[in-house]
Amino acid sequence: MRDERSMAQSFSLANVVPQNAINNQQPWNKIEKDTRAYVMRAIGPVTIITGAYYDARSPRLGEDGPAIPAAMYKLVHDDTTGRSWAHWLPNTASARIQPPISYEELVRRTGIRFLPGNG
Repeated sequence: MRDERSMAQSFSLANVVPQNAINNQQPWNKIEKDTRAYVMRAIGPVTIITGAYYDARSPRLGEDGPAIPAAMYKLVHDDTTGRSWAHWLPNTASARIQPPISYEELVRRTGIRFLPGNG
C-alpha cells in the first residue's frame, strides 16, 4: 500500500470473505508473501487485484450468511513491464499452489476484464 489510508482500507471487514483456515494460513499466505517480495523488487508500480470467485454451487456460511467462494485469485500486473499473471487457488484445505495462469485465462474464468486497455 502506498499510504496509511490505503493500508487501513485493505484491512476493512468489507474486504473479508470466508476462506478455509488451512488454505489461508498455508498456500494463500505463501502467494501473498511471494507477491509482496515481487512488489519490493519491482522497478515501478505494481497493480494487485485480489478477489473471490463464486460458482453456482457456492454454499453459504450458515442459513443467512455470506456465500463461501469456490476459489480465490490474485492478479499481479507490473505497470512498468506490462507483464501480468494471476494465482488461482481453490478455497479448500487440500488446495496446492499451481503455476500462475495468464491474464486472459483469469478473464475467461471470471468474465471480468480487470485491466483497462488490455482487450
